[in-house]
Amino acid sequence: MELQQLFRTLMDHHGPQEWWPARTRFEMVAGAILVQNTRWSQAARAVDVLEQRGWLEPGTLAAAPLSELAAAVRPAGFYRRKAPALKAFARWLVDAGGFENLSALDTAPLRRLLLDREGIGPETADCILVYAFGRPVFIADSYARRLLNRTGVLGDRTGRAGYEAVRSFCESRLPGSASLMNEFHALIVAHSKHPCGREPRCAGCVLAAGCATGRRLTGRRNSCR
Repeated sequence: MELQQLFRTLMDHHGPQEWWPARTRFEMVAGAILVQNTRWSQAARAVDVLEQRGWLEPGTLAAAPLSELAAAVRPAGFYRRKAPALKAFARWLVDAGGFENLSALDTAPLRRLLLDREGIGPETADCILVYAFGRPVFIADSYARRLLNRTGVLGDRTGRAGYEAVRSFCESRLPGSASLMNEFHALIVAHSKHPCGREPRCAGCVLAAGCATGRRLTGRRNSCR
């Protein structure tokens, strides 16, 4: 199965996902930091508390007492790490002149700046680039790597390709479209929750006929859509 064919099949099956579930760019960033190593439902609870306290704006969050901020984001887990990361990001964003100033940067230097921030790894940085800055970056998270390995899209890279290798591989084979990267990430997450979870449920999966794992587990011949 080829990468663009995978996107089209998932889009036909699941439809547009309209991600990220946030009302502002800063809320999106807060959610991306808070959802690390936890479920979205838990991160959303913490985002709701931030909203109730009026802290879903860079200036107000940067000025929030760290102890109170930690208590607010506790529902998301790892609050002793996430609270300082959120506060540091908000302060940096204010000092940098906000999203408008940062939007003038090219994607590569902007990504480097994001990766220099406390608590921001490659996956979180790329989520911010796609959803807050509208950049055509592929989010090679664990869902994506698992699905691309199972379908055989990565070819002989299966089982060996890490985050950066998969990101580069996909970006070199997809159109430079932020909207496509946005939808692709959301579609992969949707499909990876069911049927392509930790244990694949290939029977009835829309990808099964063109998927290496699906053909192996169901005995179907290759008849990709």
